[in-house]
Amino acid sequence: KRITLFTLLICFSISTFAERNLVRPEDIKAFLKSTTYVVLEDNPMSGFNFKMKEVIEKSWSITPYKFITTKEFDKMRQDIDKSFLVLVQMKFDKDKVPAVYNFLCISMGAAVKNITDMPDVCSIPLSYDKVPEDNYIYKLEGLIRFMQNHIKLIDQNPTLIKNNIFDYYNKNTKEIKGKELWVVENDLEKNTRALAQIRKNYNYTVKVVTTETIEKAIAEKNPNVVYLHKVGPEGGRLQARCYKVVLGAGDDQIYYFDYHTVSKSEGDGLLDSDFKKMNKKIGRAH
Repeated sequence: KRITLFTLLICFSISTFAERNLVRPEDIKAFLKSTTYVVLEDNPMSGFNFKMKEVIEKSWSITPYKFITTKEFDKMRQDIDKSFLVLVQMKFDKDKVPAVYNFLCISMGAAVKNITDMPDVCSIPLSYDKVPEDNYIYKLEGLIRFMQNHIKLIDQNPTLIKNNIFDYYNKNTKEIKGKELWVVENDLEKNTRALAQIRKNYNYTVKVVTTETIEKAIAEKNPNVVYLHKVGPEGGRLQARCYKVVLGAGDDQIYYFDYHTVSKSEGDGLLDSDFKKMNKKIGRAH
């Protein structure tokens, strides 16, 4: 069982990845004073549960934490003194294709009827619903560390809550120069997978690696590596959103963010156009 939100997710929120309830500076302050309850899935053999426990125990430092079940979350979520890290199913009702996505969400408790009305401190797309866990759990540590860094950032710079946060992060793209971009082959669009094709559009180092290699780079906080977090249908028929996020393995910062709608001309994965965009921004740093 996962928490399900079928709500109006019209566009990107100013301060988070999915528009729910716009976070306020006071929500951030309340979060930093709270205990965070990490909601585990009901399946005791869930790979997500095992990995989440490992990652939280190793990398969560921003607040005290405890692990709870979905039933406990249902009972506790109205307590305004508590915060929650929970895997939530969402969809964008305005999209032509009603795809369901898994989002990793940090929310404040609130005495509201709908989960969608809980203050959303930070959310990040994790996967399409029904996509096997192996496609994303190897990146959980990096995503959890990023979310904590993001919260600290908007706490220290509340004006970013009112600005497009992706513009802020995309300014980092030029800093990819000197780093290696590591990608899993399946995260590249089919027509983009040949290294010869990539080199036509991107003048810097790209390595096609395994999921285990990326997981190891994240665990070791390798400062020389940036890696791709791609959220797509993974061979499914849904032609909906494909999120593309490049994060630093060492500093847990976003270096590039974009998304497109999967179609016959733009498939599921990082596109030639993404390499061209990154190459152009890096080139400006010369």
